[in-house]
Amino acid sequence: MIKIACLCLAIATVQPLWSQVEPSATGGPAGLDDTRMMTPPPVSGGAYPGNVGSEARENFVSVGMVVTGAYLDNIMEDPSRKIGDSEFSFAPTIAIDRRTSRDSASLRYTAGFNMYRKTTGLNGATQDLSSEYKFHLARYAVVEIRDSFYQNNNLFNQANPFTGGSVSTGAPSPTAIYVYPFENSRGNSLAGGVEYQYSRNAMIGAGGNYSLLRYSSLSNITGLDNSNTGGGSAFWSRRILHRQYLGTIYDYSKITTDPVKTTTDTHAILGFYTLFFTRTISFSILGGPQHFNSRATASGAASGSWTPEVHASAGVQTMRTGFAGGYSRIVSGAGGLIGAFHSDVAGLEVRRQVTRTWNVGATANYALFKNVTPTVSSNNPGGHTIVGTISARRTFNVGLGLEAGYSRFHQSYYNPGSVRQLYPDCNREFVSVTYQFQRPLGR
Repeated sequence: MIKIACLCLAIATVQPLWSQVEPSATGGPAGLDDTRMMTPPPVSGGAYPGNVGSEARENFVSVGMVVTGAYLDNIMEDPSRKIGDSEFSFAPTIAIDRRTSRDSASLRYTAGFNMYRKTTGLNGATQDLSSEYKFHLARYAVVEIRDSFYQNNNLFNQANPFTGGSVSTGAPSPTAIYVYPFENSRGNSLAGGVEYQYSRNAMIGAGGNYSLLRYSSLSNITGLDNSNTGGGSAFWSRRILHRQYLGTIYDYSKITTDPVKTTTDTHAILGFYTLFFTRTISFSILGGPQHFNSRATASGAASGSWTPEVHASAGVQTMRTGFAGGYSRIVSGAGGLIGAFHSDVAGLEVRRQVTRTWNVGATANYALFKNVTPTVSSNNPGGHTIVGTISARRTFNVGLGLEAGYSRFHQSYYNPGSVRQLYPDCNREFVSVTYQFQRPLGR
């Protein structure tokens, strides 16, 4: 990860500067171009922007600090009862965004420390890095690579006001679901692809991805497993009207878990439709048949069938409002649970700038899992997770900010033959003080 960070920093600092022009986002009425096609969200990857338009920046470098104090009524150390504790964290951050007419690079990195007043065993350092690089091979051909890494982040300690975008434009990442939110872990998601507009109204593309999830305390928790997910996809997109796109996608993925060894292969052929109201407001729906074959290595038992795969998403970004919502029904991994699962996953993120210095926001996520792996499913059938946060933020002219909010975490995962929930619910109240120094590049 240090090598990746250094590479992105080098790219961001040595390239010459002039205005960035995306091949899919320039000119025309309402920001739409008659010549260059937009890249529909189902095939673009990444996440919808999470900030309101007035917070969006290009060609900048910034450094900052987030200091958070919080109280949690359940830190989930004992499955049979709630144990409350207070938490304190500090997290320095750095971000670089550099754009030219030929390429663009962005890097965001946060490293900090979490401390608990009573449960000192949860104390530890955290890291969070995301990077993206785009390069125009030609006027209508683009190569893109994205990487996201975290270490010892949990469900609550990654709320950073300087970043945004938690709702995926396509299928959700299997490392983004926290069934065991306070367990020390690390994860990495790497994706890359190429797209080429070969005619006025037609585009093709292909890409690959790989993600991993590792836990440091597998021996302490029954039903927890490391996981790896890799795959590839190819797409064809056709602009049927000025703002409407149709297309098809072929997608393959392979999911493995360890030390309880399971393997699941999936193949899907999907069609999609996207409507761009403007350059920053769109709606997409995608669906088709998915075939999976899941097997437990130790027993050799396998199962497979065809199942519908569905995704729907919408994104809105204006000067005062940011909104993103998405829903996916897919066979996938499930955040450290053993095997593969029929997954219903939904996410919602909204932020509204009320005045020049005040904005409010809310996020909500839901996940429902049903195990499809033979022999493993009887011991790890699945369950559901619901989490939500509401917050209010006040900014000041000197780069200072203050944010306060409330989060609630609920889940239901049962052991066979038991009516006891895996963990009780958790409520968290928090206050964050932020400082950010930002300057433009090339001025």
